[in-house]
Formats: sequence, C-alpha cells, structure tokens
Amino acid sequence: MSDEKSIFGSVKNPSAVEPKKLTLDSKIKFRCHPGVSCFTACCGGIKIVLTPYDILCLSRRLELEPSDFVQRYTEPTWLEKTDMPGVQLKMREEDDRCPFVTPKGCTVYTDRPTACRYYPVGMADFHEGGSRDAEGNENAAAEDKFFFIVREPHCKGFEEDKEWTVREWRADQGVDVRDEMNKGWLRLVMRRKSFGHQASLSEQAKRMFFMASTDLHTFRRFIFESSFLETYELDPQVIEEIKTDDVALMLFSFEYLAATLFGATKMDIRPDKLKEKVEQLKKRQGEQVLQSVADYEKMKAGRDKKKVD
Repeated sequence: MSDEKSIFGSVKNPSAVEPKKLTLDSKIKFRCHPGVSCFTACCGGIKIVLTPYDILCLSRRLELEPSDFVQRYTEPTWLEKTDMPGVQLKMREEDDRCPFVTPKGCTVYTDRPTACRYYPVGMADFHEGGSRDAEGNENAAAEDKFFFIVREPHCKGFEEDKEWTVREWRADQGVDVRDEMNKGWLRLVMRRKSFGHQASLSEQAKRMFFMASTDLHTFRRFIFESSFLETYELDPQVIEEIKTDDVALMLFSFEYLAATLFGATKMDIRPDKLKEKVEQLKKRQGEQVLQSVADYEKMKAGRDKKKVD
C-alpha cells in the first residue's frame, strides 16, 4: 500500500496514524532540523493540496500573480472525496520532490503550505458538515475536534529530545494562524464532503469555486467589473476593504461561496434585482409549462395515430 500523504496532513495508509486522540494540552516528542538523518525526506512523493491562503502567501513570496503561480507550480486535483476542484503542488519530474526543497531545506519555509506545517500532527473534525444552532446559524463551539500523530518509519524526528504540547507545536509552526485563515474555505469543503454522491455541483459552480480559491485577482475583477455590485447589497466598508486588501477579499470569497453554493450564509440581493430575478423565474417556469404541454400533445398525437393505423 502506498505511503502517499493526502490532504491536510492525513495519510492514505492508516497504519501511519497512531490510534490515540490528543488534545491541545497533550504532549508530543518531536523535532525536525538539518541535523536529523531524514531531513527533507518527507518532501517527496507527496500530495500537498494548497488552500487559498497558501496560494496567496506563496504567490506574494515569489512575486507572481496568483494565476501565474498556479500555472507554473501546481496541477489540478479534486479535493478529497468531493467534486470540488483544487490544486496541488507539482512535484519536480526528475526526482518527484517539492519544487521548493533543496538539500539545505525549504526555500520558502516561512511561507510554506499549511499541510507542511501540520506534519506530523493531524487534526480531525467530526462535524464535517458544520453544526448549527436553533436559528440555523453555524455553531463553531459545538465542533468536536481532536488531534493525532502521523508516525512514519523513515522519520527520525521522534527520536529527538524535544517535548511540546500540541498547542505549543501548532503555535510554533504557525498552524493556529493558518487554521483561522483557512477555516471558511475548509468548511466549504467539509460541507460538500458531507453531502456524499447524492448531489453534484454544476459546472458553473465548480468554475466559480476554482476561480475564487486560486485566483483572487480575477475574483476581484469579477466583483468590480461585472454587475456584481449592482446585484448584491454590500456594506460600503466591505467594498473599500476588498478593493485593495487580498486577505479581506479572500475571506469575503468564502462567504460568497457559502451563500451561493450552499445557502449557508445570507447575501442580500437589491430589491430591483430580486424582482427581476423573480420575473425571469416566472417566465422560465411558464416556458417550461408550455413546453411540457407541447410535448404531451405531440406524444398524444403519435399515440392516436398508432390507434388509427
């Protein structure tokens, strides 16, 4: 069985996961540094799925447009157990290793992806679909999370004499900040995952999800150069923030996707546009009724002809 790592630090091979639930205060013994014999061994033969915040940080680090970064350094993938499109780092063809790793370590270490920061700690969340309160709003306090260790045979970091709590490890690796930035996007993925195969996203929805997740600059043009602001009522302060602040725009994109794909949050449509959409819907329904009547008459005529024959 392959040892290939999968999305956000989990693994395909369950034997690498220690069957023990950890809390933020649980202690772990681990340290990775250039002195360990396996240094950077975990940076090859892996699937590193990138979150929107990963893409934002790495494209800034490399001084590239997000679209250029995605085209040069990633390849398409499906987010785990969903039909939602995403991207993963494209490994080097010559050695199947991360494009940013060298014998001396990671060249983008301070902006490394979330999945790299987690290892060897993983996190599980039982409320994949998002729990809700009595009014239907998401209830983050009710989420049941726990942590676990991924212990692979090649990793010598566990032999190092350095002890942390899970909380300390996450803070040291910057995972707590990444989790806060990625939270809205991960909830979209987990919500879609909870639906299973009984429903599928439309091609238009997939394209919108992909654009908002991988190319914030194009998403900004979509907001300010289309009829978006004529359709939706946004707070003036929000409009000003997302004009120039990429992080604010990213967080707004999560709200927009949650509203348009799942109806999880509310985005107010301007009254005149709402009336227009209602009229369009009525017209479409009327056309469908007329088409159904025409189809019935055609079928009936064919049946009557067969009786005469």
